[in-house]
Amino acid sequence: MAETRARLPFSLPEVDYERYSNRQLVAVPLAVLGLALAVITAFYMLSGSPVGLGIAFTGGTELQVLTSDSPAEIRSTFPAEISSIQPISSQADTYIVTFQSTNTGALEQQARGAGYVIESVQGRSASFGAGSQTQALTGIGVAFLGMSLLVFLLFRSFVPSVAVVASAFSDIVIPVALMNLFGIKLSLGTVAALLMLIGYSVDSDLLLNNHVLRRRGGFYESTYKAMRTGVTMTLTSITAMSVMTLTAFLLGIPLLPSIGVVLVFGLIADLMNTYMLNVTLLRYYKFEAIGR
Repeated sequence: MAETRARLPFSLPEVDYERYSNRQLVAVPLAVLGLALAVITAFYMLSGSPVGLGIAFTGGTELQVLTSDSPAEIRSTFPAEISSIQPISSQADTYIVTFQSTNTGALEQQARGAGYVIESVQGRSASFGAGSQTQALTGIGVAFLGMSLLVFLLFRSFVPSVAVVASAFSDIVIPVALMNLFGIKLSLGTVAALLMLIGYSVDSDLLLNNHVLRRRGGFYESTYKAMRTGVTMTLTSITAMSVMTLTAFLLGIPLLPSIGVVLVFGLIADLMNTYMLNVTLLRYYKFEAIGR
């Protein structure tokens, strides 16, 4: 093990798994998952939806306007409720104003009456938004189900398969709860981010399971070898997504900041779930379920 660590291109945190029982290791990811589920449940009871929905799923209007008015003055201009006002940093005095109202024509007239220059208009009906919501949720469900079936076919063993599925489930639930806490709406972009997280999660978990179950070497040595690749891969992705988020925010690029933040949330959760929850279940499988 010492020789393996000496060849690493960077220093991983010293994790002595033998010092901790399975209950101690699994307590943290399960506690975080339970808290995330509680947040989602509370949000659902208050709003009727497990996560805040953007206009792509509720219907509404999005105006991109050029004006010297401040956000407060923009809000006072329109009698309709404004969901958000997002400045575009790359274009001075340009804002994306989002409304829940689907009366696009009236909103355009009010904007022009206030002297605003309308650069673009997007509107969605409530019925179209509801259809998009159904398709998005179905897509996530089908992707998760397909991933679960593939994992069970690959390992043909209950505990290792459940380890991958449980980790992927937590990697989706935790970002959704954080979206509620940070006011990030579910949009077509954030749906894509959640689908990407399923792929990221399965990738890191399959890497760990393959090293532990299908390669020679002791459990802890195989785990550390998987960490060397998996942690590098995940940290690189977190760095890339963080840079993308910051750049998109500074330049005022719509959608990308939300996508980047959701991916960062999920990737950080994936580190915890893969190397605490998944490792715990695999250790139980290797030393208790099989070793009996």
